[in-house]
Amino acid sequence: MERVTEQPARWTEATIYPDMWVDPDDDPRNTSEVSPDGELATLQDYLTSYRMTLRMKCEGLNAEQLGRRSVPPSTMSLLGLLRHLAEGERAWRNWISDGDPLPQLYGEGDAAFNCAVGEQAAVEDAYVALAREQAATDAALAEHPDLSERLGKDRIAVRELMVHRIEEYARHCGHADLLRERIDGRVGQ
Repeated sequence: MERVTEQPARWTEATIYPDMWVDPDDDPRNTSEVSPDGELATLQDYLTSYRMTLRMKCEGLNAEQLGRRSVPPSTMSLLGLLRHLAEGERAWRNWISDGDPLPQLYGEGDAAFNCAVGEQAAVEDAYVALAREQAATDAALAEHPDLSERLGKDRIAVRELMVHRIEEYARHCGHADLLRERIDGRVGQ
């Protein structure tokens, strides 16, 4: 009798360390450049790396796979993470603004996750929205290179916002590792 299991076989392109995502020489996050000088440049470098990591975790999957939920009762999916982080970027701009808040992209509460359907149009929209919101938040913060400057109604320090952004992407990259492994067995690094 053949045993049926939902556990996917592990898969990786790596040859040097077979339990890693890619070989170190092929990892786009590894560069031969010297680490950046200064606190702001370092924070931006970490944010860029975590953004790239999230994209790597989503590479090579179709719309259904990106929209696949983890395990009940969770509504988390890779597509939901893309949408959630686009929503987060927009919210961070609200934190530094003195004006009226921008409307949410996907609705109240957990709509970014709950309404993430694995359809190609939804996937394309999520990638476009994330890139647009990242660029808009980056541009807004570029006007404030002093990390100790306080912005918005709540007077949040630019440094605190930058650290929070890194923390949010890093946390969700951990979720993305588990989601991806459940989809096709590919493990993260």
